[in-house]
Amino acid sequence: MPYIDVISRQRLEKHPPETMGELTYVLYKACRHYINKEKKGYKYQQLAEVLAALEAAKLEFYARVVRPYEDIKIKANGDVF
Repeated sequence: MPYIDVISRQRLEKHPPETMGELTYVLYKACRHYINKEKKGYKYQQLAEVLAALEAAKLEFYARVVRPYEDIKIKANGDVF
């Protein structure tokens, strides 16, 4: 977990993240907010839901952004096989 400075934290309340550290911080804060919504401590169900949501977001990002980019690079540079 990157520990970003207070000025960056304040900026992130109104603007999207610009660095990997800021992106990690925003994702972490969203997950913590979701888990703490009941203020009664952790529940396994919520922890599992956060992990599942992060995994689903990762897979969707890969399918829609990373894989198409890789396909373009394969066509431009040739496959590794």
